[in-house]
Amino acid sequence: MSAKTQFDLQQFLAMRTKTVNVALDKFLPSATTRPATIHKAMRYSLFAGGKRMRPALCLAAAAACGGKEADALPLACAVECIHTYSLIHDDLPAMDDDDFRRGKPTNHKMFGDGIAVLAGDALLTQAFEIAAQAKGWPRYPHQKIILEIARAAGSLQLVAGQVADLEGEGKKLSVDELRYIHERKTSALLCCSVRLGGMSANCTSAQLKALTDFGYHVGLAFQVIDDILDVTQTSEQLGKTAGKDRQAQKATYPAIVGLEKSRKIAENLTARAFAALSRIAGFKGKATPLEALAEFLLKRDK
Repeated sequence: MSAKTQFDLQQFLAMRTKTVNVALDKFLPSATTRPATIHKAMRYSLFAGGKRMRPALCLAAAAACGGKEADALPLACAVECIHTYSLIHDDLPAMDDDDFRRGKPTNHKMFGDGIAVLAGDALLTQAFEIAAQAKGWPRYPHQKIILEIARAAGSLQLVAGQVADLEGEGKKLSVDELRYIHERKTSALLCCSVRLGGMSANCTSAQLKALTDFGYHVGLAFQVIDDILDVTQTSEQLGKTAGKDRQAQKATYPAIVGLEKSRKIAENLTARAFAALSRIAGFKGKATPLEALAEFLLKRDK
């Protein structure tokens, strides 16, 4: 029996989710801190039952490079705050206009559009406050850590993806244009999570490059599979409104190249992600959680 077969991913995820939730609870102002409305709204979406995949990838990458989980934890929490802010804003009527997220009413449905905008703003800012509390490392001082997060979340990456997504609605996009959206809207933050985990372990430049290749391909494949699931699954299975992509006339891989080819693209990206990890001898079996996480993310019901 291989180490991968013996590895209990569900236990790994459950323990990391608990650790991240406890840390986030401490990092964020309490729900009764004035002004209470904004802190309730921030916490509503942050603790709405997310799988904590980006923090888990961050912590697993740290482990792969021989780092300590406690060192990576502030960075894992910072990334989750950015991810949650992006979801709150994505769901707004001015954007994707969605009523449900993770099986619950979206933030603006609970608190109104104005508070939802501000809750997203506050979570984005909170991410930098949390990241600033990481200790910094010889190869990756605070300046590099903050720059890493700012670039991934900024107008060239995460925001760029949302802009291109909005502008692409109702238009016939090429595969290259769609890849541009997915690279920025999804892959950028997933890749950043993995890179930050490596940085928190003071990883070598070769390890960081391997983690970058891994994170990039996992992030792209993850979004291709998301596109597939929007076509093939129900709202109940997804925890959000199914068929929204078609309704909004969004460009997706199934819409452009068809379901079968989309599945092949996802498989190819998955293979490249695993190949990136296998290149680095320094990981020496410590990358098992990362590999298991990638398999979990990329082998959802398609």
